[in-house]
Amino acid sequence: MTDPSDAPPPESKLTRTKQSWAQEGRFLTGRHSRPESERLPPGQHLVRDWPVLDLGLHPGVSQERWRLQINGAVENPTIWDWERFAAQPQAEETSDIHCVTTWSRYDNRWTGVSTHEIVAAVRPKPEAAFVALSSYDGYTTNLTLEDFTARDAMVVHSWDGRPLSKEHGGPVRLVVPHLYFWKSAKWLRGIEFRTKDDPGYWEMRGYHNRGDPWAEERYSD
Repeated sequence: MTDPSDAPPPESKLTRTKQSWAQEGRFLTGRHSRPESERLPPGQHLVRDWPVLDLGLHPGVSQERWRLQINGAVENPTIWDWERFAAQPQAEETSDIHCVTTWSRYDNRWTGVSTHEIVAAVRPKPEAAFVALSSYDGYTTNLTLEDFTARDAMVVHSWDGRPLSKEHGGPVRLVVPHLYFWKSAKWLRGIEFRTKDDPGYWEMRGYHNRGDPWAEERYSD
């Protein structure tokens, strides 16, 4: 995964504000819905643009310098450079974005590698049940293996037919559409398969460990 000496990014005004939202329960409606019956989760509103939200750092990682380390409880740990990543079977999916800050954007067309291809390449051990993601800006987040391998979960390099821009996580980010978008780590650097769960950056700051938009899992209890 990442170098153990890597420190999380310094706390910013945005970080402190979002932590206070978790403490206040900001935006919570108390409603639940089902994705098969409602497209817009509770408390969300539609936007046409794609807002930029991050920790205030936009690491400039070129395709030449980019590496993705995939390790942990797997039979075949590996490091992909851009050439190896591009050589994997490519897929295209169209899905929606749901941000915990209440905006949603419909019909985003992604191109990249399905997480199922990653699983097939590294072969997680039977005891692997969780995945930890790390980014070039020091960000981390956690997923269950089940969520990581959802049907439309992808590691993507393009959005709507164009290379993913730096501010939106380029050259490569994760996309897990059925969860709030903080789980879809930008500037992806490491995927570690784990036997035990470990909360990430926002999960340690009051945000829900899973983040299901239809259950309105914005914050921890």
